Amino acid sequence: MAELDERTGRLTLKLVYYGPAMSGKTTNLGALHELVAPELKGDMMVLETRNDRTLFFDLFPMGFATSGGLLIQLKLYTVPGQVEHDSTRKAVLSRADGVAFIADSRSNQSYTNLESFENLAANAGRVGLDFDKLPLVVQFNKRDLPNILSEDEVQQRWQNTPWWPVVFASALQHQGVMETLDLLLQRVYPALDEEFSLVKTHQLSREAFVSGLLGQ
Repeated sequence: MAELDERTGRLTLKLVYYGPAMSGKTTNLGALHELVAPELKGDMMVLETRNDRTLFFDLFPMGFATSGGLLIQLKLYTVPGQVEHDSTRKAVLSRADGVAFIADSRSNQSYTNLESFENLAANAGRVGLDFDKLPLVVQFNKRDLPNILSEDEVQQRWQNTPWWPVVFASALQHQGVMETLDLLLQRVYPALDEEFSLVKTHQLSREAFVSGLLGQ
């Protein structure tokens, strides 16, 4: 969970990009790294990959300093999608402040998406996260490919519950990537404000929090 270092005035947050193998989690982080202003981002680290599949995790740090001197540091992680790396997924998911679930839009991946989402729910419980309260955004990626589910089909299957907003994206084309992160930051903010009094103590509104991290 988020940690505030009073000595350095640094608030550190953790967001995790979760989903099945090859759904585009690393591509999302790569697109964000290209889109975010240079002064807001650190180097992207891609750790222990093989055959273009993440075996451990990717890490992309971002951050900005508020006018009141508070330093907001955001760390974006991916998890490996392959079934055999479940222990790594749990380790990366632990203490997450929010999750972007990256689904594959292709119609033949529906079961794989559902299986991965169920794995997310189960692992959240195993690492002590309340899944019903966890800030979560669902992104349906790869909209540029043929044989994808229509938006109506996706809405029928995934957006019956209002606390899981859906974004349609093509991370390769940088479409929907910033929107996914924007939505997730908005959903993360209320818990942070409640715990750390961001408005009262640091004069940091939700709009300033989101726009500061996105460079808007």
